[in-house]
Amino acid sequence: MMRPLKIYLGDLTYDTTSLSTDAFPLNVGYIASYCLKEFGTDVEISLFKYITELDKAVHESPPDILALSNYCWNQRVGQEFFSMVKKINPNTLCVWGGPNFPIDIPSQEKFMSEFPEVDVYVSIEGEIGFRNIVEIALQSKSKHELKDKVLSQPIDGCISRDKTGKLQYSIPVGRKNNLDEIPSPYKTGLMDKFFDGRLTPMIQTNRGCPFSCTFCTDGQDTVRKINNFSLERIAGELEYIGTKVAKNIHGLIISDLNFGMYTRDSQVCDSIVDTQKKYDYPHYVSASTGKNSQEKIITAIESLKGSLQLMMAVQSMDNEVLVNIRRDNISVDRMMELAPAIKKSGLNTKSEVILGLPGETYQSHVNTIRDLVRAQMDEILIFTCMMLPGSEMATPESRKKWKLNTKFRILPRDFAQLSNGKKVLEVEEVVIGSTTLSFEEYVELRLLSFIVFITNREIVYTPLLKFLRENNIDVFELFFRMLKQIKTASMEIGKMVTGYTQSVRDELWDSPEEIEAHFQNENEYKKLLTGEAGINVLNNFRAICTLNMDDWTEYILSIANDFIREKKSSDETFSSQFHEIANFCRGLSHNPLGKDRLSTNLKFEFHYDIQSWLRDTTNIKLDQFMLQSPNMMNFIFTDEQYKIVQDTLDTYGKSISSVALALARISSHMLWRTPILSDQAISTITVKNLS
Repeated sequence: MMRPLKIYLGDLTYDTTSLSTDAFPLNVGYIASYCLKEFGTDVEISLFKYITELDKAVHESPPDILALSNYCWNQRVGQEFFSMVKKINPNTLCVWGGPNFPIDIPSQEKFMSEFPEVDVYVSIEGEIGFRNIVEIALQSKSKHELKDKVLSQPIDGCISRDKTGKLQYSIPVGRKNNLDEIPSPYKTGLMDKFFDGRLTPMIQTNRGCPFSCTFCTDGQDTVRKINNFSLERIAGELEYIGTKVAKNIHGLIISDLNFGMYTRDSQVCDSIVDTQKKYDYPHYVSASTGKNSQEKIITAIESLKGSLQLMMAVQSMDNEVLVNIRRDNISVDRMMELAPAIKKSGLNTKSEVILGLPGETYQSHVNTIRDLVRAQMDEILIFTCMMLPGSEMATPESRKKWKLNTKFRILPRDFAQLSNGKKVLEVEEVVIGSTTLSFEEYVELRLLSFIVFITNREIVYTPLLKFLRENNIDVFELFFRMLKQIKTASMEIGKMVTGYTQSVRDELWDSPEEIEAHFQNENEYKKLLTGEAGINVLNNFRAICTLNMDDWTEYILSIANDFIREKKSSDETFSSQFHEIANFCRGLSHNPLGKDRLSTNLKFEFHYDIQSWLRDTTNIKLDQFMLQSPNMMNFIFTDEQYKIVQDTLDTYGKSISSVALALARISSHMLWRTPILSDQAISTITVKNLS
C-alpha cells in the first residue's frame, strides 16, 4: 500500500468553558512511541488533545486510522468523531481503547451494537493490540482496502467486527513486563507540543493494581501484576519536563494507581525533589496513593514537604459493605491506626468515601464519616458511586444482586458544539439509592458531605477543630448540628444551601438520550455555557463558598459558639480562648480569591501564641501558650501565594466551574492567608510544664 500510513491518536478533553481534563495525553503518547519504534517511517502519527484541533484535522486531511481513548469523560465525543470521519472518508478505520468498556461478553456485544461506528476495540493496555492492528493495515494493497484487510481476521488483543458486523474475539495479548520497551513519549519529543501553558505534565512509574474493588475499572484479574518503568527512565523524564514546562504550570500528575506503596517510590520522590531544587517545579503533585503499606507511603512522600498529600481511600468503614465490594483485603483499621504517625510526620491526610455502595445505609454512612472525623482526617472527600462500564459493579449480575437505583447526570465542563453543529455532552451513571438507602437520605447525606468537605478543610478551620478536640468536644457533632440546624443559618448561607440541595436533585436524568436531546436546544445549551446547568455540584458550591468564605466562617463559628456554651457555659477563660481562636480562623479564611485580596488584610490582637500551639504535637493545651504581652497579627498573602493562585485561576478561566477546577489544583497552604506579627517582632512565650 501507499506509505506512510496516516494515524491520528487522540486523548480528547473538552475546553469549551475551561479545561475538563488537563493531563498530557501520555496514554496515546505511549502507543505512538511504540508504533514508531516498530514501524518507523511506514507510519505518520499525529497526537491530539483538543477537540477543535482534531475537528479541523479530520476535515482538512482525514486519516487512514483514527484511534481515540475511551474514558467516561470523552466517550460521546469520541463516538461523534468516528461518525464524522466516516462521512468524510468511509475507508477510515475507527479504533477505540481504554477502560470504559464492559468486562462481560453480553454487555460487550450490547456496547458495540450501541456504537456501530467503532471498527475495533483495544482492551487493557493498548500498545501491543494497536501495534497488531497497524501491522495488518500495512499489509493491505491500498488505503481503500485497509479496513477490509484489518477486519478480515481476528486481531490479537482486540475485539473487531467482520464484514457482516459480527464480533471477532481473539486470544488476549500479554502485558509488557519490561515497560522500558515502550520508548518515552517525552524524550522522543512526542509530548513537546503539549507544553503549551495549559496542560499539566503526567508521568507513570508502574502499571497494574493488586486489588479487586468492584466499583473500579482496574479491579480485574488481568491487571493484577505490577510492572515498572525503570527509575533511570523516570528521572530522565522528570529532568526533561523540568526543562520544558511553562512557568505558569505548577503541578505534576502521577498516573499510578497506588503511588507510594512500593519501596522504589521513595526513589521516585527523590527524583521529584531533585527536579524541584533544580527547576522550582513541581509545587504540587497529584497522585492516587496506595491502599496498603501506609508506612512506606509516609516514608516515600515525607521528602516532598507538602507537595503530595496522602489519600486514605477507605470508601466505607462498614465491614459488610467492604465485603460486598471485594475490598476486605484492604486493612481499613491498619490504615486508620497510622493517622497519628502521619500527622506527626507533618503530612496532611485525605480520606476518600463513596456514597451509595452496595449495602450502605444512612447510619452506616454517617458512622463512616464520624469515624474519619474522629481520626482527625484533614480532608474527607465523599463521592457519589459511579457505575463504570469496565467495573464488576456495572455488570448485569451485580446490578440485579444489589438492586441499585441509578440516574444519569452531565459530567461537568464536558460539552462542546462541533463543526457539524452537533452539541455533544458526556454523561455518567450514578447510584442514588438502593433497598438500604432512600433517595431523600441520599440527598441529605450529600448535604452532609458538603458541610464536612468545606468545614474540615485542612488549614483554615484547624484552630477551631483542634481547640474543640482539646476540650473533649465532639467535632463530628458540630458538623452534624450544622446539617440539622441549617435552617437557622443566615440568609446568604441559607440561599447557598438551598441552591446546593436543589442542584443535587436537578442534576439527575433518566437516560443519556434525554440529556443530549434536551441540550440540543440552543437556549438550554447556553445554560451549560453560563454555568447554570451541568455543574459539579460539590466543587461548584465549594467555589461559591470560597468566594464568600467570610459568611461560612461566621456560620460555623455561630454553631460552635452555641455548642460550646452547652459544654462550658461558666468558663470565662475558655470563652476568651474561643474568641481568639475564632479571630484566627477569621484571619486565615478572609477573602481568599477577591481581586482586592492583597489590600484587605485583617488584623487581630492575640494573648496566646496560636501558631506554636498549632505546631505542637504533644497535646499541650492552649492555656500553656500564653504570651507575656499581647501581640498584633496580620493575615496576608505572600507574593508566592498570590502568584501561584492567580496563575492557576488564569489558566482555567473566570466562571464558577473554572474556579472550582482551579481550586482542585491549588494546595491549601497556598490558598489561605499567612499570619505574621505586625511588627515582625518575636514575642516571648511562657510554656509551662513542658517536662
